Parts: sequence; C-alpha cells; structure tokens
Amino acid sequence: MSGATLEAYLASRVATGDDIAREVAAVVQRLATAALDVRKLVNQGALGTAFNGTRGGSNSDGDLQKDLDVVCDGLFLSCLQGAPVACYASEELDNPVLLDPNARLAVAIDPLDGSSNIDTNVSVGTIFSVLPAVQGPDSDLMQSFLQAGNRQLAAGFFLYGPQTALVLSLGKGTEIFIFSSRLGCFVQGYKSVNIAERTSEFAINMSNYRHWEEAVRLYVDDCLAGAEGPRERDFNMRWIASLVADTYRILVRGGIFLYPADGRKGYSQGRLRQVYEANPIAFIVENAGGAATTSVTRILDLVPENLHQRVPLIFGSRREVERIARYHVDPNMIGERAPLFGKRGLFRA
Repeated sequence: MSGATLEAYLASRVATGDDIAREVAAVVQRLATAALDVRKLVNQGALGTAFNGTRGGSNSDGDLQKDLDVVCDGLFLSCLQGAPVACYASEELDNPVLLDPNARLAVAIDPLDGSSNIDTNVSVGTIFSVLPAVQGPDSDLMQSFLQAGNRQLAAGFFLYGPQTALVLSLGKGTEIFIFSSRLGCFVQGYKSVNIAERTSEFAINMSNYRHWEEAVRLYVDDCLAGAEGPRERDFNMRWIASLVADTYRILVRGGIFLYPADGRKGYSQGRLRQVYEANPIAFIVENAGGAATTSVTRILDLVPENLHQRVPLIFGSRREVERIARYHVDPNMIGERAPLFGKRGLFRA
C-alpha cells in the first residue's frame, strides 16, 4: 500500500467494513480537505490578516485566544456540516456543538495546536479524535466526549511544517501521509509506523526541573549521567514545545516525550487536555507500538470528567515509558526487568 493516496487507503480499509467504518473514512476526508485550507493560512505567516491577532480574551481552557485559532476552528466546524457527525467539540469552544442528532459519530479537535509558537515559524498542527456518539433519549452532547480514549474509532493529526503531513490511525496500525503539491492530495509516506522500543532521546522542558516530582528528576538525572551513569549510554534531549512536532519526531525515529504534572500552580493535574490532545496522541502512539501514560496509568483507560480536563502525558518508546512507571511505583525496580505493561499496554502493577 506504500505510495497510496489517502482516498485509496481509506477505500481499502472500508471495503469489507461496516457502515461506521465508511462514516469514519468520510469524516477523515472532510478533515483533510479543511486542513489544506488551514495550511494556506499558516503558510501566509505574518502576511496573513489573522496571523498575530488576538481576541483579547481566553479560550475555554484559559489560554490566550488568537484570531488564527478561531478561524481554523471555524474551518473544521464548517467542513463537518453535512458529514455523519452528531456533535463537535473544540478547544476553542466552551461546550459541544450539535450538528446532526441522527448521526453516529462525535469529533473532538484542537484546531491549531502549538499556535502560541507560530510567530517563531515552529511547526504547528491540528489534532483530532473520532468517537462513537452517545445516543438515546436521556443523552446530552457532553456524554459523547466523556468516554475513555480506548473508545476512539480513529485519531490523527495534521502537521503544518516543511511538509504538510497527516498522521492517522483507524485502530489497526498508524500511517503517515504527506501532502503532494504535484498530485494535490495526501500520499502515504510511511506505512505501518513502528516506534522503536528503546531510545536514546528524551523530550522535556528542563526549565521546570525544580518543580517536578522526585521520580521524574531521578529519571532525567540518570539520562543526563550518560555512559558513565546507570543507563550506560548517552542520551540526547529534544524539546520543540509543539506537541504535534514532538510526536512526529518520535514516530519517525523513536524517543520519549514527558509533560508531567508538577508543583506549579495549575499544573498539579498536568497541562495537556485529555479529550482532544492526550487521547488521540495516545491512540496514535499505541497503534504504532509505543505506550502512553500519566506516568503510571494508561492514558486510554482514563474516563474524563469534563471536556477540557488536563492530564500528565508521557509517551513514546515502550521500554522507556515502562521505566518511568517503575521510577514512580518502586525505584528498586528501575533496572531492566519484567515490563509493567502487557501486550495491549495495560499497567499490571
């Protein structure tokens, strides 16, 4: 299937599937179309009218709301009009929006992840999650989004960087598509991505060292000690401060990403949003052979209590994620021993 267009790939995946699979494929196609419009806006940079503008307030999660965030949110919301989507939730909206009460899917989205860094020309992206809509006479829109991440039907993100890419998982493997300007469509660039179990790269914001829990500091200290330390090899540190860019790097060449809870005000429960950031990233990573936890608990097993709930997020190469769990559960188990995770990424301590 290498080199297949996104349209051909989706057609092959739903050829023997049910109606839900076909509806998921239709939603992914709609999102891909809107992403190309977002790509054009991002590529305009400082020449675009919405590039540096702000709304003078904050979004539903307390972050400064940029004009470009709102414009991108509107593009994705509009593209799903008429699609088989019951409701839409976004970082930029306080509450979900009803689209089609008879549809069977729900879409949660971070329309422009990393937008706080966009003026520095760092890669940004769009993260999305597709869930089964909760239907019934007593259901409300919010119920569709307060489901554990293991209920996701599909997840992915678009990366607007040197290449425009789509990272996509429909629940069996993770694929990477690159937009071809020559063909005018997304073409499969990496088939069945597999994150290496071992790595010598970690990504974390070292400026917060003094605020971390002891287990996180010990893990990083051991990495920094290099070949002379307990890990007996040298590590490189990477930190782009763009979740989609860091995730893409890990998918392509391995590594581990840490955004732990810490002692700062507002960070005790982590900082990344579970529904439209941590859940889709965890789904993508697990389907690429990696693992994703809060440091101990599997992300995809958590049931969110509200739409904009924050969580710590540790993900990437499975052996490193397991090692971090050991630092938290029992420092005496830090050595290379039996994994804490089963084949499906379940914590077994």
